[in-house]
Amino acid sequence: MAQFRNEKIRKTLMKEISDIIQKKLNDSRIGGIVSITDLELAHDNSFAKVYYSVFAPDDIKEKTIAAIEEDVPKIRYEVGRRVRLRLTPELRFILDNSIERGSRVIELINKISKGEIK
Repeated sequence: MAQFRNEKIRKTLMKEISDIIQKKLNDSRIGGIVSITDLELAHDNSFAKVYYSVFAPDDIKEKTIAAIEEDVPKIRYEVGRRVRLRLTPELRFILDNSIERGSRVIELINKISKGEIK
């Protein structure tokens, strides 16, 4: 039962954090596509590692990463308002490049299939 509850909290936090970044933060530095790829939640819900990816050109990506890092207190505050937990977890954002790597692999496979790369 507790495992089901933790999974439900994890999914809710992922959804809410994504929504907060996309709609609630009024930071002009955030650009491109920001996606929450995973969230690891401590057993007591006191700490969460939030894995995210940014799909944008490098200059915009760097600004977006800096903006998210600076806005962590705002994001945590908004999470506390939206998700009713006894303790709002401490958030740590970790960049996840798996979407970019997957995109590059697909691009290479397409070039190989077209005969552009031998």
